[in-house]
Amino acid sequence: MFPHHREREQPIFSTRAHVFQIDPTTKRNWIPASKHAVTVSFFYDANRNAYRIISVGGTKAIINCTVTPSMTFTKTSQKFGQWADSRANTVYGLGFATEQQLHQFSEKFKDVKDAARLAREKSQDKELANTALTIAAPQFSQSPPVMCVNGPEDKLFRSQSADITLASEKERIKKMLSEGSICEINLEAELFTLQDSNSKLVAALHEANANVEQWKKQLAAYQGETERLREQVNKIIVYGQQKHHIPIFYFNYVTLGTTLCYLLLLQPSSEITTLHLKKSLL
Repeated sequence: MFPHHREREQPIFSTRAHVFQIDPTTKRNWIPASKHAVTVSFFYDANRNAYRIISVGGTKAIINCTVTPSMTFTKTSQKFGQWADSRANTVYGLGFATEQQLHQFSEKFKDVKDAARLAREKSQDKELANTALTIAAPQFSQSPPVMCVNGPEDKLFRSQSADITLASEKERIKKMLSEGSICEINLEAELFTLQDSNSKLVAALHEANANVEQWKKQLAAYQGETERLREQVNKIIVYGQQKHHIPIFYFNYVTLGTTLCYLLLLQPSSEITTLHLKKSLL
């Protein structure tokens, strides 16, 4: 039946959100209806002149709600909203990624609710017109007048009974919502927000770990370069000792940079340059 309805219905608005339902036992806590964000859409059924909110998780419909004029969508936090479905005897909650998505869904809910109200008024006007035609039609009977069980009076009685049932159902839903702790519902919404922030922090942590690995590679490269320079300095010191007879303790009392500059300028056959170096070191 569900695919058949989908064929004759047209989507008019879609968004993505995390879907929750109120705990039927406690009437306080939220139960996630989807592990991840799913598509939530408004559909219009032209044959029935009705509007529905539908969301499918896998092959299962997690929201199948006919919008009525008595429904109200309430924002309970910056990214969370809810509404009650008396026919399904539940309360739906939607958690959005951004405030803008919540605002767009809320505005579309109001538009669809107004459209559903107009459709109901037109249907009621049509029914009243048909009832008036039935009353105006002449009836002939040879039997004494009796109470018409299925006549207009019975229709009126049924209409009044339906209104009373609808009013009592509204009161029951209001009582159910009032009995639930608004604070706890808000905490559930804040928990969803914290979970969203936590996922962002985890992503930032992974990025930081990747940067740490890059810094470790750079440090290893710097250490290798330092070791190479240290070996070159040792070679220069050995060269100064062997070729130019510079005592090792001279390297402890002069600037190493000055010594290296002199050694790089030395030529093995230049004794004058060697004596000049020794004199400068003394």
